[in-house]
Amino acid sequence: MDTITHTLFGLSLYGTVPKEKMDRRTKMAYLFTAVGASQIPDIDVISQAWDTEGLYQMWHRGITHSIFLTPLWALLFYVLCIVFFKVKDRRLFFLGWVAVIIHGTSDLFNAWGTGYLEPFSDMRITFGTISIVDFVFWVIMGGAYFLSRKKPVVNRPVYFRAAWILIVVHVALQSVQGYYFYQKYSNDYDQVALSAGFIPTTFQVITKQDEKVTLFQDGIFQPKQTLHILESKEDADLDLLFNENPAARTLYQWSPFVVIIDDDKQIGVYDPRFYRGGQSFLFESFDY
Repeated sequence: MDTITHTLFGLSLYGTVPKEKMDRRTKMAYLFTAVGASQIPDIDVISQAWDTEGLYQMWHRGITHSIFLTPLWALLFYVLCIVFFKVKDRRLFFLGWVAVIIHGTSDLFNAWGTGYLEPFSDMRITFGTISIVDFVFWVIMGGAYFLSRKKPVVNRPVYFRAAWILIVVHVALQSVQGYYFYQKYSNDYDQVALSAGFIPTTFQVITKQDEKVTLFQDGIFQPKQTLHILESKEDADLDLLFNENPAARTLYQWSPFVVIIDDDKQIGVYDPRFYRGGQSFLFESFDY
């Protein structure tokens, strides 16, 4: 998910906590933990500073998003709360743990995916059933805030807990639809990937059969539409590309499948899930 959504997740998680008996310092510790732990896995962006081998695409949303690292992130925030806020409350550990789990797990559902099982598996898990910017989440969490703001403090957590139930329901409904479309297209194509649209119930279905990659628009309430038909040069010599541009090898390993281009001027690979306006912004190449 995007940074704004992760921040809203943290604020909404903080909203579920009863705070009527907390002093100001304890509230600050809880807010710091809920929001900070909701963001901490994305600290991996700093790895761009020392990436000299084109590995960032694999590092981003890699080990920092692993489910196995979540208790360590939670422990970090528990210790930080003791150091900076002088608040020692073991519930902060569990709040931080839940926040980090929500971050890593929510990222599984969009097209970017995560290294959820690292370091035991380098597989990039992606379902593609939720848009990376999902405005339904924003509406649900914003609604919880506005409905609760004029209520007594003791009653406010109820609205945020209800919001989390609605979020889970939304993810479940989108995932059931995504599974349906994945299975539907898998019967006719060798490889299939999903990328959820900004409008709920709509999906871009990316298929590959031999050298042909086809992008479809489909949804429960709309007819199937062919968006693009792309040709992939499967017989191209990728060793040259990988030697000259190591990031291309990383993209090739990271993506479910790629489109290969090879002409008199250029050889390259790109991820068709992010194909917009005649090009993909995940594209690595080498000019002859």
